[in-house]
Amino acid sequence: MTAAVALRGIVLLAHGSRDPRWREPIEAVAARVLQDDPAARIVCAYMELAAPDLHAAAASLIADGATAIRLVPLFLGMGKHAREDLPLQLETLRKTWPDTDFSLARIVGEEPELVALLARIAVKN
Repeated sequence: MTAAVALRGIVLLAHGSRDPRWREPIEAVAARVLQDDPAARIVCAYMELAAPDLHAAAASLIADGATAIRLVPLFLGMGKHAREDLPLQLETLRKTWPDTDFSLARIVGEEPELVALLARIAVKN
């Protein structure tokens, strides 16, 4: 008997803005993920002011067959959304879809690779 393989989805979660141009860098990250892994199941989601929200993004991935979802908060710092709102929303997702394995990545601003990249950008000519 073989173990079932989890179909993983990825949610790139950002703050959101009324200005549709604001979403372009977030969507560019999703496009790069698909360039690197064409089989990836990835959606962008926003905490406020833009759609889809986290619940709708998770629902879309689950409807597409995802049984595990990795949430990647695209925040530079540990603000209220990352510290307070996101844990509550994650708890709601887990209650709504108890058979789905939700995991939460660190906010990207805490990742050493991003800090190093931002430092390189700051000093480049």
